[in-house]
Amino acid sequence: MGIQSAMDRISEAPTVVAALRAADDLAFEAGRDPGVRTLRVLSAALAGADDIAAIAAVHAIAEMNDEQAARLLVSLLSDPRAWIVQHAAWALGRRPMRADAVGRLIRLVADGGFAGMLAQHTIEKWSVTGGDLLAVALEAAGTGTLSSGARARLIETLGLIRQPSATALLRQAAADAKVPRPVRAAAVAALGQRSDAASVALLDQLVSEGGLLGDLARLSLIDADPETAPPRGGTGLTVAQLFLHADVDSSLSSAGAGDNGGIATLLVRLGDALVAQDAGVERVLTLSRGTVLQAAPDLLQVAGTASGHVYGHIPLNELPASSSTAWHLRVTVRRGIRRLLKAAGRVDVLHLRMADVGSLAAADVARELGIPTVFTVAPDPHSVIASLERSGQLTRDGFGAADVREHYWFRAHLVQSLAASASHSVLFPRPDLVSDMRELVGIDLTSRPERHSVVAEGVDLAVIDDAAVTARDAARGGALTPALTELASLLAELPAERRTLPLLISVGRMHRVKGMAALVRTWAESPLADAANLLIVGGDLRFPSGDEREQLDAIDAVVSRSDRAARGLIVPGHRPNGVTAEWLAAARLGLPGLAAPGGAYVCASVKEEFGLAILEAMATGLVVVAPDAGGPATYVTEGDTGFLVATADPERLAGAIGNALGRAAELGVDGPARGRALVAERFTIQGMAATLAPVYGMVARAEAELERAAGLSA
Repeated sequence: MGIQSAMDRISEAPTVVAALRAADDLAFEAGRDPGVRTLRVLSAALAGADDIAAIAAVHAIAEMNDEQAARLLVSLLSDPRAWIVQHAAWALGRRPMRADAVGRLIRLVADGGFAGMLAQHTIEKWSVTGGDLLAVALEAAGTGTLSSGARARLIETLGLIRQPSATALLRQAAADAKVPRPVRAAAVAALGQRSDAASVALLDQLVSEGGLLGDLARLSLIDADPETAPPRGGTGLTVAQLFLHADVDSSLSSAGAGDNGGIATLLVRLGDALVAQDAGVERVLTLSRGTVLQAAPDLLQVAGTASGHVYGHIPLNELPASSSTAWHLRVTVRRGIRRLLKAAGRVDVLHLRMADVGSLAAADVARELGIPTVFTVAPDPHSVIASLERSGQLTRDGFGAADVREHYWFRAHLVQSLAASASHSVLFPRPDLVSDMRELVGIDLTSRPERHSVVAEGVDLAVIDDAAVTARDAARGGALTPALTELASLLAELPAERRTLPLLISVGRMHRVKGMAALVRTWAESPLADAANLLIVGGDLRFPSGDEREQLDAIDAVVSRSDRAARGLIVPGHRPNGVTAEWLAAARLGLPGLAAPGGAYVCASVKEEFGLAILEAMATGLVVVAPDAGGPATYVTEGDTGFLVATADPERLAGAIGNALGRAAELGVDGPARGRALVAERFTIQGMAATLAPVYGMVARAEAELERAAGLSA
């Protein structure tokens, strides 16, 4: 193709996603022809106004086996554009160690954040050949005037270097009572990757002293033990599944707060369903975030549980505000995942679902322990990029600034990497699945189709049916359950004239991708405000994350808190899944004197890969409004059970909501039967488990064959 043609493909690409995909060809051509002209073309792109071409040039330069190119790449660590610095730190990891880059990479590590994670990752790769030099550099950097957080990050990075010189420095920091606690904690955690006698003795001493450092030292002693738990008895499979950014527990008590969205609910229900069926899965291990105090008891429970659904918490030094701000926890997360998987004794399959720091770390552990992975491939962030570009909110010349916040480029490549290394891929149903995956993600599903399965997510109909029974009794004047009593009190705060209106309801995380603030604006600035009240369920109102605060502020800018009740807006925050199910049923059936029957469900998300909350609403009998791209188009019957719409267009969204209210009035008693029948036939959690269990069995058998073949060849 040639370097100029490859660059032209990026510059002339019709969409941002197409330009991102074309960047791989540019890198290939730069590596194939690392000449003077290639460097000129890439340097010109770096100086241009096209952010995507500039970022692509950074990664292409990394592929050039050329000294001048290497010096240019190092110089980009000092570029005034933050996105160029980040990509240079990442790209350098594909090059041999450069002494002239070490100081600047260490400064990025000290500063923390996403760029610090990328720099740390590069230093970890370089430590294989240059560990002693890096240890000296990290030690020198830590003697300056730095915050305790910056010093802790440097110590954590030092822990990734396995040379004895690094071990001595870690012991010194861990033992010194004058060292700030975060720094000592980082050193204690890092000593878990050492098994020398002096390190073990120090950890034993710290355990005896108690406190947080003692708890960390106890975990490090477990890490330092080369022995793994004995293989678990039994013939069934052990399947591990992971979602880091949620507080996952069997009661689903945190559903809807922070990042505790539908995926958290799904993992609980799915794990229960997998072990309940006689389909070969004997044990499910669900991993999520937690605290140091939870870690040791969890390890005992995981090691001692031979069957059933067991939960393990990955201890974090801090709970990140959101998944986009958690990348710097890569090392901590990796240690926690490794510890739990080793305690399990044998894990046959690890199922990864998100392109986040949890999956990044888990993939490393799976490679180390030889555990095959299944990866749920979704065009995320690809779909978000495409949607934002269509709405004009994302442009090529503004891509760099957006990438600094959302890490689109890194996440898109992480999706490709996780899919390429997985033994099997799982995909959500989409109307144009094959073409979408090829055009958005670059995956050809027609090549080796036996390695891909389309699996629809599912909901628990029992919960929904129970909710419908209680709501029906209440609509007929019966006693209210605690959940409906709470909803009744919220509705009672509305003016009397608004208590005769139906209820629009939306359930989900308070995140701009979910469109909660956009929905409030559309409702408030259209005739819908006179036709229905609006109930927004989701978000942690007491301790909102940055993303939640952004959405709450945007809602307040449209309808102030003092005016919410008068105008018919209810924002109670997140509720457990069972409570939400009763509220959905009440929106359809009404509450006497408080809400009219015939409400509707609205999902105003920028995109939904599948949409569990939409399915739950349909199963309840609500007419739904959903995004016209992605999974909902495979199950929403336009004009019948719901309406598909470009949610970024307020006028069209308002029209679809009005149509949904009209359709709800038409359907009457037929509504619940139609929606529930569809879900019962195609989208139950039991059906999802029955589809996934054979996939896990196939992957485990293939891995066993590989082990036997490797044993024979040895």
